[in-house]
Amino acid sequence: MKNENYNDVVVSKPWGHEYLCFANETVAIWLLNIKKNASTSMHCHPNKNTGLIVLNGEIELSFLRNSIRLGALKKISIFRSRFHSSRAVSDDGAILLEIETPVDKKDLVRLYDEYGRENKGYEGSKSFTSKNDHCISIPNPSYSNGKINAHGSFLQHIQIEDNKYIDKLDDESVIVFTNGGYITKDEKYILRPSDVIDRNSLKLISEQFTLNSNTSALIVSKS
Repeated sequence: MKNENYNDVVVSKPWGHEYLCFANETVAIWLLNIKKNASTSMHCHPNKNTGLIVLNGEIELSFLRNSIRLGALKKISIFRSRFHSSRAVSDDGAILLEIETPVDKKDLVRLYDEYGRENKGYEGSKSFTSKNDHCISIPNPSYSNGKINAHGSFLQHIQIEDNKYIDKLDDESVIVFTNGGYITKDEKYILRPSDVIDRNSLKLISEQFTLNSNTSALIVSKS
């Protein structure tokens, strides 16, 4: 199933629901709403990399042999083929963004699952309902986009002209590149679409490497 078929639907899951907030040819951004004590399957994506950013609540992110906890505005990059699962451990559940590249919801392998989905693929149309007014839609990047209130965090999708934007970010901001990025003198990518990075790390990289033309990024912040 092509990605555009998810544009107007909410996908029901045994652990909550998810829906597509933004997609281009390279990056897809989904919002996941995980109920208290519920967990996604222990799964991996053989061909795509994933980034997670917690917007609200707290999750326990488990791998095959260890786990970590992530609260609001904490992020992690998960490389392809690494098994992981997310459990909401806060009282009101957890809401997070999932950033994926390349865009392919069928790129899914489950190792085990609390809901018996080990040998099943991604949910089909029987799990779809229509989006409502509570769903967040991330606009295409521009130089003048305002901020969207997203469950206690704020999202701003911007087109980037130079490095001045970094000085406007607070230290807790998380940045997701949706196009372009930063490159070396011989045009090797240091930061590329779907990469997730904190503001202070980005500041250091921007001082040594070149901002690619036509770069855009989603800024996630507390205010």
